[in-house]
Amino acid sequence: MVAGNGGSCIGRCGAQMNHNYNCQCNDACVGHGDCCQDYNMCNSKMSCKGRCNEAYNHRNPCHCNAKCDDYHNCCRDYHSQCKVSNPGIGFTDQEIQQISEEIYSLDINKATENDIRLNLQDHVSNSQTGAKIDHAPMRLYTYVNEDALFSKPTFAKFIALLDNYHRMTGTPEKFTPEQLGEEDAFIKEIMKTPIMNKLYSVLHSKKLYNYVTDFEEDLKKMWFGLYSRAENILDSSGFEHVFSGEVKRGKVSGFHNWVRFYLAEKNNELNYYSYNYDGPWTNYPEILAMQFNWDGYYKQVGSEFIGSSPEFDFAIYTLCFIAKPDKLCTVSLGGKTMKIQTYTWTKSTYGNGKKYVASTFPLTP
Repeated sequence: MVAGNGGSCIGRCGAQMNHNYNCQCNDACVGHGDCCQDYNMCNSKMSCKGRCNEAYNHRNPCHCNAKCDDYHNCCRDYHSQCKVSNPGIGFTDQEIQQISEEIYSLDINKATENDIRLNLQDHVSNSQTGAKIDHAPMRLYTYVNEDALFSKPTFAKFIALLDNYHRMTGTPEKFTPEQLGEEDAFIKEIMKTPIMNKLYSVLHSKKLYNYVTDFEEDLKKMWFGLYSRAENILDSSGFEHVFSGEVKRGKVSGFHNWVRFYLAEKNNELNYYSYNYDGPWTNYPEILAMQFNWDGYYKQVGSEFIGSSPEFDFAIYTLCFIAKPDKLCTVSLGGKTMKIQTYTWTKSTYGNGKKYVASTFPLTP
């Protein structure tokens, strides 16, 4: 960057070009090489990071208080930095059901009825799920059309993430640059889909995010940001818990994704025992609640969508996490309502006190 000859950006950050000054203080000055020597001070003034609810100062180029919406002078990241920490505001139950129906209808990458064949075998009552008895001599999945489904970009980038984690809590998660790149690639890929475009447009209309890039950045933090479930070690994230699964205190924790289940069963890492709930849908996405043993550790009830795309699961869970945190979230899928339970992580936060995903899953009767 080449600075102009003299002059200062004090009180001028973001101002339009002015030929009366021999240096400038806006984004364009970087390309033109005529920024003032103290232009770097403007970078912090253009963001709400660390500035939420600060008093109005006419010298600032943009603002971060409750009135900036009315005066149309908020910083570009005001809503993501200062408002997402209080999610759920402005969503009615009717809105959530309407949005979820649209998300359901937009799942163009989901499995068809010919792509998956299940062998449910024995049904057990809710009172029998703790018995740890294997009622199913055969696998749950008798057929999955991997060529048709797993070659789709969102599926492929989702599957690439599943071997990045240590399932035992108390074991630190350490990612290579390649693995961190896989997280970015997954988010970028799902953001190309109609489902995620719909979700962003809804959240944008609620003024929770001003730009797609803000939404993508927040998705990565709320889902992939690390926190500690054991021994103050950064050993977990929302994505790992919900989509990949963990083991805590000798039991399976999380593990709410059908692709993960299928691949583990295929690799002889998982033994399906029984099911205690089969949803009313005749096509996909469907919901199933199961009992299984994951390489020596038992899951008493694991509920998940079957046949859905990764972007569907990601979108429907994110919608409920933002709209109804720590509450039951009633969604409508194909004309049938069901509930999703969400939990926020309460022991640590990111950004301006925003919450990580602790868990979310379909709640079955």
